[in-house]
Parts: sequence; C-alpha cells; structure tokens
Amino acid sequence: FLSLVAEFCCGFFVILILGNFWFLAVLYLLWLYLDWETPCAGGRRSQWVRSWTVWKYFREYFPIHLIKTSELNPNHNYLLGFHPHGVLVAGAFGNFCTDPPFKNLFPGLTPYLHIMPIWFGCPFFREYIMSAGMVSASKESVSYVLNNEGGGHASVIVIGGAEESLNAHPGSLTLNILKRKGFIKMALKHGAHLVPVFSFGENELFKQVANPKGSWLRNVQEKLQKIMGFALPLFHARGVFQYSFGLIPYRQPIHTVVGSPIPVKQNLNPTTEEIDQLHALYLQKLKNLFEEHKSNYGIPVHKSLIFE
Repeated sequence: FLSLVAEFCCGFFVILILGNFWFLAVLYLLWLYLDWETPCAGGRRSQWVRSWTVWKYFREYFPIHLIKTSELNPNHNYLLGFHPHGVLVAGAFGNFCTDPPFKNLFPGLTPYLHIMPIWFGCPFFREYIMSAGMVSASKESVSYVLNNEGGGHASVIVIGGAEESLNAHPGSLTLNILKRKGFIKMALKHGAHLVPVFSFGENELFKQVANPKGSWLRNVQEKLQKIMGFALPLFHARGVFQYSFGLIPYRQPIHTVVGSPIPVKQNLNPTTEEIDQLHALYLQKLKNLFEEHKSNYGIPVHKSLIFE
C-alpha cells in the first residue's frame, strides 16, 4: 500500500516538473531542502490524518487487533520491538499509525513508528507518512524520540527490517534478530524500557514465491536488498472479485500483542557484555510472550520461534 502511494506521489511530482507547474516543483524542492531533518526530529504528526475514517475500514478488513498484557507507565519512555516484519507490516501501521487503538489502551503514550530513511526522500509522500506518525529509523531519530525528559514517548522499531520480509511465508516463525543489537544499545543509552511485541497473523497476508536460502532467487533478493536498502519479496494474494490471484492481502486476522516492559537503567557507555546480556533477556521475554499467547491464535503447540 505504501509503495503504491509513494509511486503515485512521485508520479505527481514528475507531472509538475514536465507540465506548466514546474515552479511549484521548484518551490517544493526548496521546502524539501529546508525540511530535510524533520523526519529525524520527531516528524510532523497530524491527529486529523491519523483519525481518517479510511483507517477504521483498513483495520476492520483483516481485522487488526491490539492486545494489551501490561500497563505502560507514561512517565517512562519505551522502545517497542515489533515482530515479525511480514510483507505489509500491517499490524504496525494499523495499531501505531492510526487512532484510536494505541491511544485508548495506552493513554499518555505517543507512538513513533521508525521506518527506512529512504522513504522520506519521496516528494509529497514524506509529508503523508510523517503526518501518520512515522519517523526515520536512523540513530538520530530514535535518540530524539527517546530523549523526551518527561517520558510518554514510544519508539516502535520493526527489528527484523527489510531482510526479514524475505522470510514472510505463511506459517513462518523465523525472526532476523540474533545479530540485531543496535536497538538494545539505544535502549541502554537512553534508559528506555524495552517492550517485545509479537503480531500474530502478520505472515499470513500474502503468499510469497519460494525463495529458500541458497536459491538463486534469494541470492538476487539479498544482493538487491544490500544495494537499494529495501527488500523485494515476490508475493501475491487475492484480487478484488476473485481469491485466486492479486495483490490485495488476504483477510486474515492480525493480533498484535504488546508484552510486559523490561526495565532498563540508563547507561551512556554500555559494554559489549552488558548489551549481550540485555539482548539475551529480550529474546527470552519475546519467546515467553509468543509461547504464552500462541494457542490463542492458531499456532500449533509444537511450533516455536526460530531466531537467526
């Protein structure tokens, strides 16, 4: 969905340049230059955009549910690790970029969904995603959000990133997380409490062309991902009037479960050992969250998370 909107916005910008409104394009480029750092400085959210009626229908289509398992004190800042990435990241968008799901369950907390910086270079599209509460996934951006002295901010990071989308097959429980420790270091530096989040059903929205590790397709996808910064999973789902083929996601329920916070004491210069210890604790809490709730959402008893 976001890719389609981005393409439309870029196309509109090209029309301005080629048409009789090139001066508007020049003015926007000037604005882009002056506003370039905003995605790393908290963005520019709009309550009006986040409350559009279309988001209500978007959430009801699957439907998307947000499940609260513990209180999150708004006097603290939090770093929420979202799993898995899936193809669409529908649970993250529906719950953290639209109102009122998160707002009702966690009053006093403002969520910021961190996404790849490349998206903020797209004309006009950047204004839309910032208005929905999305900000850059850069270190500077995460630090800006978590530096709020009064608390009440929640950085939401899709830990597996674009690479994990290549594992987004129905039934897949593989998470790219063993080597991803930057979010742990950020939590320690800012004293932000860590919260594991698992979105059941995220990988069931699309069917992806078989791309096992070592296959020619997977090798090409991984090389392109390293070059462009984002992955290109080959996926399909249903159409508008038929269910055999199309790009509209399947109507599969998504249950995004927000776990209990892991208290983190601020440490401006954490050692590698301290980072590894907190990372191991986070993995255990994430695993416990999954095991505790998997039976509620159709996951067989014998299946468990796989960390890579």
